Amino acid sequence: MRGNIAQLMQQAQRMQDNLKKAQEELGGLEVQGQSGGGMVKITLTGKMECRAVRIDPSVLADAEMLEDLVTAAFNDAVNKANEESQKRMSAATAGMPIPPGMKIPGMF
Repeated sequence: MRGNIAQLMQQAQRMQDNLKKAQEELGGLEVQGQSGGGMVKITLTGKMECRAVRIDPSVLADAEMLEDLVTAAFNDAVNKANEESQKRMSAATAGMPIPPGMKIPGMF
């Protein structure tokens, strides 16, 4: 029985180390969302910090269209960041699913 508990504790420690490493990698990750065929590009980090916004001058004249393009590009970047985060966290937990709603310290 004690051997099983010790083994479980070692597995938990490895998983914790893997999660910490994955979180650090996400901090350096950058993803780019775009819309309008690349007329608007937004770069976010894995921690959802905005690093850059690029707007093609040709869309500056139409404010309403620009708002829609920025919104779409931002949502695209967020989706890509979330997808990459999920991949890395899944790899860090060795495929063991994290229950929905469970917050991992250091995650958004």
